[in-house]
Amino acid sequence: MAKRLGQQTIVLDKQPIVLAGAAIVGRKEGDGPLAKYFDEVVDDEYAGEKTFEAAESRLMRDAFIKALEKSGKAAKDINVILSGDLLNQCTAASYAFRDSDTPYLGLFGACSTMSESMLIGSILIDSGAADYVACAASSHFCSAERQFRFPLEYGSQRTPTAQWTVTGAGTVILGKDGQGPRITCVTPGKIIDEGIKDANNMGAAMSPAACDTIVQHLQDTGRSVDDYDLILTGDLGSFGSAMLRELTVRNHIDLKSKHNDCGMMIFDLARQGVDCGESGCGCSAAVFSAYILEQFRLGLLKRILFIATGALLSPTRTQQGETIPGIAHAVCVEA
Repeated sequence: MAKRLGQQTIVLDKQPIVLAGAAIVGRKEGDGPLAKYFDEVVDDEYAGEKTFEAAESRLMRDAFIKALEKSGKAAKDINVILSGDLLNQCTAASYAFRDSDTPYLGLFGACSTMSESMLIGSILIDSGAADYVACAASSHFCSAERQFRFPLEYGSQRTPTAQWTVTGAGTVILGKDGQGPRITCVTPGKIIDEGIKDANNMGAAMSPAACDTIVQHLQDTGRSVDDYDLILTGDLGSFGSAMLRELTVRNHIDLKSKHNDCGMMIFDLARQGVDCGESGCGCSAAVFSAYILEQFRLGLLKRILFIATGALLSPTRTQQGETIPGIAHAVCVEA
């Protein structure tokens, strides 16, 4: 059975297996450095649907179906789907899975949703409450921009700290048995709020939470940065990543060359005009489900700490002068 380790970390006795993952992305993402790793690139921003919101649901549903195919499982084998997105009431996810005939739990962790779903799914499997779990997250540039910032038709100028919301979805299938990397321990994060109010500076809002979770995980486990092949955050972007490195140094931790960020990996920052990089639930979901799992399959990664980060942003509250809390959850994945 799972057991607590230190202040926040949970060690998993049964070590759930990441059986398979799938990622479907939009055209801009398909023009980036990780293009060859994605299962499908959709050229049409509407994905054959009538609205951007329906398109996002379509991407998530299709990624789920593809992940099932790759895992050798059927929908009836899945005990619960854990999923979320950025839209109000998590509608992208709930509409994506309304016909799945599978138990569903909707999650909102903003851009931390992928690691949150994997964390909860791992605990469910370790406890014996589930044998197989699907973890999924999505985002869409067009649906997110008009909900959180400005209508696309407004043509507003982007600030230097802005990030480009990924159009994409990722799904992983976790199981009690099978072949694949194992989830050995998880560290749920705390809400950290350092007073950031700029909705166009998500990296600054999220990096303190990422730092807090990394520091706590290393303290709880007694490990160092050198014990990992990769410490993968997502998605702080270039500004938030630089801020994270400064914050960890203040805590006597040097991330060295071990750190990378999903928000700097899907796009070519210099060529594709995405300012500080990318963001959105679909960012870390797609990077992990496609690129990272392939690196494990090739034997290039043995142990990583996957820390998806989220800005718990409410347009209503920020317009009322409120700050933007951050959250980050860590999942240790080992070959």
